[in-house]
Amino acid sequence: MHPAFSVIFLTTLIGAGQGLFLALFTAQSYALFDLLPQQDSQTFYAYGSLIALLFLIGGLVASFFHLGRPERAWRSATQWRTSWLSREVIVLPAFMGMVFLYGLAHFFEFKPVLATLPGNVAIDFTVVVGTIAWLLAFVLYVCTAMIYACLRFLREWYSSLTVINYILLGGASGFTLATVFAAIAAPELVRFFAGWAVIITLLGLVSRVASLIRNARLKPKSTLQSAIGIKHPKIVQKSQGFMGGSFNTREFFHGRSGGFLRSIKWIFLLLAFVIPVLLLATGLSGGAAVELLLLAFVVQYLGLMAERWFFFAQANHPQNLYYQAVG
Repeated sequence: MHPAFSVIFLTTLIGAGQGLFLALFTAQSYALFDLLPQQDSQTFYAYGSLIALLFLIGGLVASFFHLGRPERAWRSATQWRTSWLSREVIVLPAFMGMVFLYGLAHFFEFKPVLATLPGNVAIDFTVVVGTIAWLLAFVLYVCTAMIYACLRFLREWYSSLTVINYILLGGASGFTLATVFAAIAAPELVRFFAGWAVIITLLGLVSRVASLIRNARLKPKSTLQSAIGIKHPKIVQKSQGFMGGSFNTREFFHGRSGGFLRSIKWIFLLLAFVIPVLLLATGLSGGAAVELLLLAFVVQYLGLMAERWFFFAQANHPQNLYYQAVG
């Protein structure tokens, strides 16, 4: 498939925003049970939510560059019964609204206690809003991933590993970003976020390598013979069927060589997983500089952009058998 940079920015930016919010709410949940120190609502949770919201808005803006008629974007939500894209279009603004409400409640310290758990654990308004947003974050990951994982004819995507990778890679970038934010706003949480960022990044590496191995073992179900309905054993394609370019040749093929794809694969494995883990290790040691942690996030984000480009490019549309392969 032809990778669209608008979709690459969309999926990586909202993934990082979702992951950052999950990190913030995880810290609040731990603090609720006195497993982590309490943080200032305005300095930590409100500003952290603002950063997450900016990433989500950036992804939403990027999505409009992929639309031929942006003024008709609202129509994409009408097929929610059958379309994962429609479900994503509905869940994304709902999640953004809850993140905004979560940050606003923390900023104005609006925390009326709504319930009390055994052990005198107070469940206030921000915990309820955060729980709803937490659920929406995972629903959004699933909706985004299922847009691709539900396509049976694109076998490289048609796998549960696609959903797992979207969750883990988004979570990894979000927790890495949370480590950077903590180094500035809450230094006592750096090791906590760095530890989770390393764990999620390594899990993401395992799941992504598993998908690479799976895809490498896929064998085409179609042949030149089945593509044109002729069973002769010696069919050779001499042209793409067009004198010039077309939608088929532009949108369903990346136009890059196999060697280029292999180089991108190794680049994203290093940038998205190996190098960030090494840089985050400085956070685990307790001697982390903000610059090193910021470098870890930037490198990982660039790696995830390369990973997402490879994800789209590796998917081999069945029509490429006829329109791209030339004998």
